[in-house]
Amino acid sequence: MTLDIAHYPILAQADTPQQLRELSQDKLQQLSIELRQYLLTSVSQSSGHFASGLGTVELTVALHYVYNTPFDRLLWDVGHQAYPHKILTGRRERMPTIRKKGGLHPFPWPPESEYDTFAVGHSSTSISAALGMAVAAEKEASGRKVVAVIGDGAMTAGMAFEALNHGGDISKNLLVVLNDNEMSISENVGALNSHLARLLTGNFFNSIRDGGKKLLSNVPPIKEFASRAEEHIKGMVVPGTIFEELGFKYIGPIDGHDVNGVVDTLRNMRNINGPQILHVVTKKGKGYQSAEQDPIKFHAVPKFNPQDQALPKAAPSNPTFSAVFGDWLCDMATQDSKLMAITPAMREGSGMVKFSQQFPSQYFDVAIAEQHAVTFAAGLAKEGLNAVVAIYSTFLQRAYDQLIHDVAIQNLPVLFAIDRAGLVGADGPTHQGAFDIPFLRCIPNMIIMAPSDENECRQMLYTGHKLQKPAAVRYPRGSATGVVPSQQMQSYELGKSRTIREGEKVAILNFGILLPYALEAAEKINATVIDMRFVKPLDTNIINQLAATHEVFMSIEDGAVIGGAGSAVAEYLISSPHNSKLIQLGLPDTFIMQGTQQEMYAELGLDSDGILSKLAAFKA
Repeated sequence: MTLDIAHYPILAQADTPQQLRELSQDKLQQLSIELRQYLLTSVSQSSGHFASGLGTVELTVALHYVYNTPFDRLLWDVGHQAYPHKILTGRRERMPTIRKKGGLHPFPWPPESEYDTFAVGHSSTSISAALGMAVAAEKEASGRKVVAVIGDGAMTAGMAFEALNHGGDISKNLLVVLNDNEMSISENVGALNSHLARLLTGNFFNSIRDGGKKLLSNVPPIKEFASRAEEHIKGMVVPGTIFEELGFKYIGPIDGHDVNGVVDTLRNMRNINGPQILHVVTKKGKGYQSAEQDPIKFHAVPKFNPQDQALPKAAPSNPTFSAVFGDWLCDMATQDSKLMAITPAMREGSGMVKFSQQFPSQYFDVAIAEQHAVTFAAGLAKEGLNAVVAIYSTFLQRAYDQLIHDVAIQNLPVLFAIDRAGLVGADGPTHQGAFDIPFLRCIPNMIIMAPSDENECRQMLYTGHKLQKPAAVRYPRGSATGVVPSQQMQSYELGKSRTIREGEKVAILNFGILLPYALEAAEKINATVIDMRFVKPLDTNIINQLAATHEVFMSIEDGAVIGGAGSAVAEYLISSPHNSKLIQLGLPDTFIMQGTQQEMYAELGLDSDGILSKLAAFKA
């Protein structure tokens, strides 16, 4: 797919930020129009993140216009909003490859471009990283500026406020742009605040403010009065008192879609020393009516026809594992009034929309605060409630201390429904659920289950919910296998596997969703296949039985092979009198890039051909 750049005459002159800065300012509005249209056309033809980028078009243009990127450091929090940034930084022609195997990375990625100053995937990291860069810039003394762009949602995370607290304390030159796409802003309010922003960032106001503070610093009563007066006056016109208390100069809110107003404000702020907050109000999905009305639905989109103002209906497919979890949650809540379900801002992704509507008093969205989510669940469990934490594998990493200290040490009955375990596809290395088995397996008191189909997923969730100790059920992204879950729920015996196929010489121990590949390979070599079900406790009885009749074990899992389920098998075999050999298949000791799950299974040797190839190499 190639887009005709002739339809974008101003954008064609801004292939890099250096070219952008050569344009006269009166062309920036037209450039923004073309950039938004290019983004719309590109993503509609290739799929990808959509609504967030539409909302940051003017802001992106203004930042690259005012700041001397890449010498000046520009950091984006997460990366959903960074598509316009990629288009303006020499990657316009490669946009059709984004999120595809071998294509553009889905988020800012330094190996891809010098304009991507910091790798991001999880939210709320930008201010911390930018503050570190600001300290380095001061030591370098070359006049380098540092800007972090963070969304209002990412501001809900404690890490963002930890960085603000530190930044205000050490008072380095740093600009934080708060991209607020939740607050509506009328034309009049936008114009008023843009005017105030220009006034408050101007040399006259800042010389009076800084000079006045120095003059009054030795007169405590007057200083206190002046400080309180400034606080109350500003509180009436801007909602920035909290940032001022943290030590940041606050400007805004301004209309983030007034590109010239943003440029003028940024140009003024570039010359102000110390930590600053610029609050810009944008509209997620700006410029495409359907995305403006439903930015959640249009957050990430498949290929679609922009003229339809609607996304195509998905082809019939099996329910996703997320949907299986959501159905189980609703069914379980009808039986258990003590069930409390928690999500760190991933209601839609984790399949909890129906539950949140049917059981609002038992549903808690704690925002982007994974650490709080886990300890909050521990508090619920300590008081006799049945806590379920629905969380992506990659996000559970952020709450590891809380998992150990607040749940496992106290042996509290918290169930972790771990979505997006294993390979996730297009989101790439920051989101692959590669590490949950190794980091969970080493924690005492933890039960770990890995379903191979949707019925097992449902029954394992029930099993974990009924246990009076920490438990985790890990399941993958995407459509399930087509097995219809039994509506009747039953607890599985802990550490008990099931035999799927009996064969000779080779025993394949499957942990999780790769069972179809294991069975396909086993049919060709007459191997035994065991669906292990439990990573911890491990079914050592079946290993003992098979060791007497089989020469080779092969473990297969869609997680990191180092420290994973196969390692548990290896540890047991070493400690036993058995002489059986073991081949461990799983994710290698590297970060896995983007690509479809099927593409990456094949590349990593986790499909049936890969299984047969590894066995053949072993026997050779």
